[in-house]
Amino acid sequence: MEVSSGRPRSPERHPLTGHPRRRRGFLLNVHSAAGQVFLLQVAIVVVLVLAAVAAMVFQTARDAVQRGRRESVVAAQSFASAPGTAAALQSRHPTAVLQPRAEEARKRTGVDFIVAMNTQGIRYTYPYPQEIGKKFVGTIAPAVNGRTVIEQAGGPPLPAGGGTDVQAVVPVTDSRGKVVGLVSAGITVRNVSALWLPQLPIILGSGAAALGMATAGTTLVARRLRRQTRGLAPEELASLYEHHDAVLHSVREGVLITSADGRLLLVNDEARRLVDLPADVEGRPVRELGLPESVMCLLSSSEEVTDEVHLVGDRLLTVNRRPTHGHGGLGGNVVTLRDTTELAAVSGRAEAARERLMLLYEAGVGIGTTLDVERTAQELADVAAPRFADLVTVDLLDAVTRGWEPTAEGWRNLRRAAVGGEQRSIPVCPPGEVVTFSSRAPQLRALQERRGMLETDLRQAHDWWEQGPERARKAAEHSLRSLVTVPLRARDVPLGVANFYRAADSPAFQPDDLSFAEELAARAATAIDNARRFTREHAMAVTLQRSLLPRAQPDQDTLQVAWRYLPAEAGVGGDWFDVIPLAGMRVALVMGDVVGHGLQAAATMGRLRTAVHNFSTLDLPVDEVLGNLDDLVIRMGEEERAGDAADGHEGMGVTGATCLYAVYDPVAGTCTMARAGHPEPVAVWPDGTVACPGVPASPPLGLGGHPFETAEIALPEGSQLVLYTDGLVDERAHDIDVGMERLRNALAGSGGRAPEETCQAVIDALKPSHASDDVALLVACTRVLPSSHVAQWAVPPDPAAVPEVRERCRRTLREWGLGEAGFATELILSELVTNAIRYGSPPVGVRLLRGRCLVCEVSDGSGTSPRLRRAATTDEGGRGLFLVAQFAQRWGTRYTTHGKVIWTEQLLVDGTPAATSHAPVDFLLDQFDDLET
Repeated sequence: MEVSSGRPRSPERHPLTGHPRRRRGFLLNVHSAAGQVFLLQVAIVVVLVLAAVAAMVFQTARDAVQRGRRESVVAAQSFASAPGTAAALQSRHPTAVLQPRAEEARKRTGVDFIVAMNTQGIRYTYPYPQEIGKKFVGTIAPAVNGRTVIEQAGGPPLPAGGGTDVQAVVPVTDSRGKVVGLVSAGITVRNVSALWLPQLPIILGSGAAALGMATAGTTLVARRLRRQTRGLAPEELASLYEHHDAVLHSVREGVLITSADGRLLLVNDEARRLVDLPADVEGRPVRELGLPESVMCLLSSSEEVTDEVHLVGDRLLTVNRRPTHGHGGLGGNVVTLRDTTELAAVSGRAEAARERLMLLYEAGVGIGTTLDVERTAQELADVAAPRFADLVTVDLLDAVTRGWEPTAEGWRNLRRAAVGGEQRSIPVCPPGEVVTFSSRAPQLRALQERRGMLETDLRQAHDWWEQGPERARKAAEHSLRSLVTVPLRARDVPLGVANFYRAADSPAFQPDDLSFAEELAARAATAIDNARRFTREHAMAVTLQRSLLPRAQPDQDTLQVAWRYLPAEAGVGGDWFDVIPLAGMRVALVMGDVVGHGLQAAATMGRLRTAVHNFSTLDLPVDEVLGNLDDLVIRMGEEERAGDAADGHEGMGVTGATCLYAVYDPVAGTCTMARAGHPEPVAVWPDGTVACPGVPASPPLGLGGHPFETAEIALPEGSQLVLYTDGLVDERAHDIDVGMERLRNALAGSGGRAPEETCQAVIDALKPSHASDDVALLVACTRVLPSSHVAQWAVPPDPAAVPEVRERCRRTLREWGLGEAGFATELILSELVTNAIRYGSPPVGVRLLRGRCLVCEVSDGSGTSPRLRRAATTDEGGRGLFLVAQFAQRWGTRYTTHGKVIWTEQLLVDGTPAATSHAPVDFLLDQFDDLET
């Protein structure tokens, strides 16, 4: 029977075993402990009720038997001693007399029968007349002898039913005491059993009451158990206990639970091992466990303890203690023990692994921050020392430091690239020195065998000592004890070796250290190889670019020039500059910048510089020079794109260029300039004033379809014209206006400086710390040709004026002290003037300029230019220009807005004409003839 509690059930809690708990609709579940106790109580109550009934029946039957014995005896004796019984027994018809009397006595006394019989046991009376005259069933011998017999026996049927249960036989005596007959009276058991039936409801009621009390008690117990077990079933409790017990004894942490009176309630296997406890310690006082005083005080104390370290035997234990009264306990304690001596080794290995991983991470971040070979090698040394080694040296093949492809021929001679660590005072080769290794040295073996070498004890490393006994001895004196040398290899190409040393106060290298060093060297080798390849490509590009830039100042005395070129760190660019002497002692200044970096930009720059030289040779105006450059850049871009498209690549071509082209005339003291997308030049006047001359800005080269505006400015003698590329003033950190202001500040007060000083001052003030773009700077200080060194006059368009030109030329040269050049100069002027008069158009003019060389210029208004040719024997002309070319170092034609100018230059050495190898007179006479246009 199950009885509901009548209270709402609390939310079900899932047991810790992880198995779902079965639903319980009733408290007294037959599968629960309370339900099983209840069934046991029901069985006990039923047994008790049955036992009570049985006892009552037994006791009632027993009492009935005793009562029947008494009543039987009384009834029998009463009838036997009744008057007339003995006489009736001795009469002729005893039955007729005794039968009515016996029935009356039976009914009066309540017995079941009264039988009168003779001494032979023949019945004279019986409740059933048909039984009269039959033999009495029972024992009569004692009664015949005068004694009373009481017994349980069965007989013929009686009115009460069943058989006789209890009967008494008594003798009947006459007056003389002689036994004349027998009387028996009896009561059947069935008749007596009716005496206990009225008591049966009392017993059953008591059993029901007991059953009700058991049900109520079991319900209360079930509720309490349910609260204490948190609704868990017995199998769940058993599983939970098994799991907890397994966990408790398998954890690597000792657990001890003590009671409030200081007794040890529970201890797991780990705690027994850590403090050497015997097996039967549960229930014993803590003071009897023989623990160290510090641990015993912790077990007995009531204070909380967190991570206290105590020495127990040879173990270093970390102890934690918490009271249990806050968790439903009885004021006990929970103490946990952890063996830190065992954890120290594990944590030490974990810490070492963590440090190695951190060191590898720092190596990945810190090695290869630049594309410089030696800097990368030094970064490897700085990362490894002192966290991995006390001293680190990095030796690279000499070809690697130069950016070349390494070869096996240079393995013995390596260059010390970096030294790192606190042991730098140890006598090792400094950076930059060449280190020579023997064939048995660990370093060379590492290169040859392509694997690292470990020398745990250098004192026993004979190969290392043979490498350099004196140096090895000094290293040993400085406590170097262990060495790991690993090859630096990238793309299966040897680059050098890295050597890691440890001193005597550091642990010697082990095989796992060799593996770590190889991993560290592999990462560094990749960075070093990248730097080597960059160095090679950068050196090639710089070499190419420098070969395309001016290497020395050209011979000219019009401008005092100085320049600086700084390539970018990431690679060369397309910046270029040039100083080009022109006819008439003029000088062209060029500053350009090709968009982009690398070999492509450098090659493009070389082509543009060559083009500028060619256009300058034609002595074209500055705007036409830029126009021709613009067309060239467009054609170059189209060619590049077409070539890339043919190769299956997306064509980029030349993306553009900027250029500033200026021509300075020392005679007029003016400079004509035009700029195509280039930064504006800066002029420093002789008094130190800095200003921008205001050259109009035109589109960059490569756009096409735009004219280029020119500007002509006067530059007094001593003025400085500063040309530059945008890498000098344009930085990502600030706007270009800030860079221009810094440039003006650096040039302030430069009026009296030489161009070299001005260049250095500008570079010192504006050089970027990390140049991302090329920087080109050109400073030109102007010189004006004195009027005393200039002679010019107009020539009438008449051949008769030629002798006068010769005479005037002779006088001018005599005044300049150049009389020795008179013959050649007169001949040159005579031929040029005659040609201008005969084939040109007026006005005709002559100008002589004295400087580094003697310049003769003949101008006319014609646009046709003479050409040099070899005249045949029968030709009447064609020999005049040949004579001019023989007596002049250079000659040419330049065009002006009013015609052309034919010019020649004769070199002067120390102010006098240079010696010339004149052709034989006969040869000249054979070639002499009029000039032909």
